[in-house]
Amino acid sequence: MPTGEPDAATIAASETRTRQWSSNGQERIKYGSDAHKQMMCKMFAETFNPYRPSVLKWPALDDAALHRITSLPIWDIAVQTEGKARLRMAAYARTVADPDMRNTLAQNAWEENRHKEVLSKMVQHYGIPLVPEPPYEYPQDPEWAYLVTGYSECIDSFFAFGLFKVAHDSGLFPPELIDTFEPVMQEECRHILLFANWVAWHRANLNLFKRIAFELKVFRVWWFLGLERMDLAKSLDADGNEHTQDNNFTVNGAQSVTEKDLSVVELMATCLRENDRRFAGYDKRLLRPTTMPFLVKCALPVLRFFERRKRK
Repeated sequence: MPTGEPDAATIAASETRTRQWSSNGQERIKYGSDAHKQMMCKMFAETFNPYRPSVLKWPALDDAALHRITSLPIWDIAVQTEGKARLRMAAYARTVADPDMRNTLAQNAWEENRHKEVLSKMVQHYGIPLVPEPPYEYPQDPEWAYLVTGYSECIDSFFAFGLFKVAHDSGLFPPELIDTFEPVMQEECRHILLFANWVAWHRANLNLFKRIAFELKVFRVWWFLGLERMDLAKSLDADGNEHTQDNNFTVNGAQSVTEKDLSVVELMATCLRENDRRFAGYDKRLLRPTTMPFLVKCALPVLRFFERRKRK
């Protein structure tokens, strides 16, 4: 990965390339084929954004905006989540035999660590107190850890896209602060695009018995994530103290980023639009994460029905 500081022209050129990417070649690809693997690896490499956390310009905040930022109950779990994601992805990459896919997943781990650096620089700049970080433990089952991380990002990013748009439109936060985080948000889009295609590629290259075991593991991951998001996340810091944080902030935290009385229907519709917008620039042959958009599309008619009844 690059070590020097990119110049302004390089950063500007990467902004478009990060969001718009297409591959030449055959019109259709077989998912799980070598062509599919080469396409997703090429996408990830060519859409790389060379921004450096050390040179990000954090804008000055007035007292109200600073209070809104520092009072959000997400910073501890956000920093720790990125730290765990980096280790889990790097651990799984070490187990992958295919050199192209191994290098791509290792780059994904590097970018997760860069997200952690961005958050760390921000909380340091604005004086946001964090609990001591617990030790990051190497996963006993790297594939399980990678699946948990990947599907978690698919869930959280879907809602984060919508919340980021709500925060952007609210005017409660300086546009410069929103712009500073924009590359990170689009990078999350790339990450879950890669994950969705890795799942399809990996699944297609398993024999019958390994495929059954893999599908059972995926089911267990979704069950685990469902239970996790039904409760508050409890964690121990480096000193052994327990801290309880809202692991569902991406779902119920909209009122923290806007003064508008935003309904669940409006938030879900915004998440769908932003999800489609962020993926729109990538080659249509690449698979997109579908579970959260599908579930929300199914839920919206029901939510709209109850919202209409509530207004009567």
